[in-house]
Amino acid sequence: MKIYTDLKDFSATNPVVTIGTFDGVHLGHKKVIKRLQDLAREVNGETVIFTFYPHPRLVLNTHDDELRLINTLEEKKKLLEAAGVDHLVIYPFTKEFSKLSYTDFVEKILVGQIGMKSLVVGYDHKFGHKRKGTYEDLKVYADKLNFKIEQLEVLNVDTIDVSSTKIRKALAEGDIQTTNKYLGHRYFIKGIVVDGKKLGHEIGFPTANVDPQESYKLVPKDGVYAVKVEVDDKRYLGMLNIGVRPTVNNQLDNRSIEVHILDFDQDIYFKNITIHFYQRIRNEQFFGSIDELTAQLAKDKKEVENLLGE
Repeated sequence: MKIYTDLKDFSATNPVVTIGTFDGVHLGHKKVIKRLQDLAREVNGETVIFTFYPHPRLVLNTHDDELRLINTLEEKKKLLEAAGVDHLVIYPFTKEFSKLSYTDFVEKILVGQIGMKSLVVGYDHKFGHKRKGTYEDLKVYADKLNFKIEQLEVLNVDTIDVSSTKIRKALAEGDIQTTNKYLGHRYFIKGIVVDGKKLGHEIGFPTANVDPQESYKLVPKDGVYAVKVEVDDKRYLGMLNIGVRPTVNNQLDNRSIEVHILDFDQDIYFKNITIHFYQRIRNEQFFGSIDELTAQLAKDKKEVENLLGE
């Protein structure tokens, strides 16, 4: 997959294009990508995804500081490449760009610079200044500028419309099963292992403290999760705690991500690891003593082994 942040370098044969933020690269997005690929084969063309960075809501909505995204930009790149996309345009989203009319966007950028031959849009897609560009408007320009346009119906899973918004809500509620079902892959967090207080070592459950690096990456609801941890291309069972560790932490505003990797004793400080989420086991809770905490961690470990053991 070729990646562009400047369209002066762009080149593709008979580009078949879609537009969107593609947060999550979920099943609905994969349906769009599959249709792009089918159309590209018909015209001996290549698939193009036109996306934006930063996310438009982070730029335009001053009250949206708490927006968290399913994917970082690097994660999105890897997921789109794995889906078989030929070209990814990452266009800088600014307040100035947001004022561009949909007519200028289509004529000057999609047709003028990309050379678009076909456009595939989602069921509710609108774009351009104040989101005034609708499918009906685009059809007029398709005839005028000699490109084909197609609108796809929403993807339903168990009669529910799949969307990035619904996936974010499921993650905020700790609903990993719904999240993974809508994504079509397991939710994951990549991060670097950083120094911690090493309290886990003292009670027999050493943990890796994980820093996701990107502040806008969505971290699921506080609690304990059954996960698999990818270290140096190998996967291990793990039990993950997200929260403030109320039994051993006096700074209750200090949220952390800590994972105990089962049957693992390597030094992984300052390494990058990936955590794949399988199931939420329980809420984070306060214990009256370290012994009570240790006993519960032993139960959590057994549950992880029962859920994920080969």
